[in-house]
Amino acid sequence: MSRKVNWPLTILLIICSLFILFPLYLTVVTALKTPEEMGQSLLDLPESFHWQNFKEAIRLTNFFHAFRNSALVTVFTVAFTLLTNSMVAYAIARNMHRKFFKMLYYYFVSAMFVPFPIIMLPVVKETSFLGLNNMAGLIFLYIVYGLAFNIFIYVGYIRSIPYSLEEAAYVDGASTWKVFWKVIFPLLAPINATVGILTCLWAWNDFLLPLVILNNRDSMTLPLVQYVFQSQFTTNYNLAFASYLMALSPMIIVYLFAQKWIISGVTRGAVK
Repeated sequence: MSRKVNWPLTILLIICSLFILFPLYLTVVTALKTPEEMGQSLLDLPESFHWQNFKEAIRLTNFFHAFRNSALVTVFTVAFTLLTNSMVAYAIARNMHRKFFKMLYYYFVSAMFVPFPIIMLPVVKETSFLGLNNMAGLIFLYIVYGLAFNIFIYVGYIRSIPYSLEEAAYVDGASTWKVFWKVIFPLLAPINATVGILTCLWAWNDFLLPLVILNNRDSMTLPLVQYVFQSQFTTNYNLAFASYLMALSPMIIVYLFAQKWIISGVTRGAVK
């Protein structure tokens, strides 16, 4: 028995896909063209692949140094976010019957509705005063700003785990610390994968927070290097698009391999 095709929905999906694929096509084609070819036609394929654009973009932006900075910031942000945010969420989830922890939960969740530009100036002043206007300070801010959304999905997921599992460990003499690491944390694998992937994408692609925090060129991340590059070569889009494509590639690979965990994890955390 053949299934009936929902053509209106299929056509809508095709149109939406084109809106996503067209900018990607334009980026790849432009990165492989010469300025003369791009001047003749923006949409045509290049007559020959001009790989020199990538080599020149790497040289002008000191690409691998910025890549190292982005990788360090992303790895440490993801690791410490998983360790700290899950512990905070566990404490809140298992004490939601108490007024203080319930208020704390809504306090953290309400931070999701505060746009960053509103608190941008106080953050800049505070990090400068505390000497955190560097990569370490940037990692710390990512961990703190991720608390709101991460606690929202962590708490929903942890409350779906039967408390009887922890009671059995307590009966055997385990402490709360041991129960968390031996019983709860392994069960958080799906939601840890979701939080880790979303944090990875955010820390790697973010432009605004590094722009206002980092003031040393040696500590600049990839998005900032792209900005400096673009302002210096505003007419040479071939080099700029080649640089964008190299910066995007690691996260596209991560997303293609991990997208199923993002969707399943957010659903599990939000439904409870």
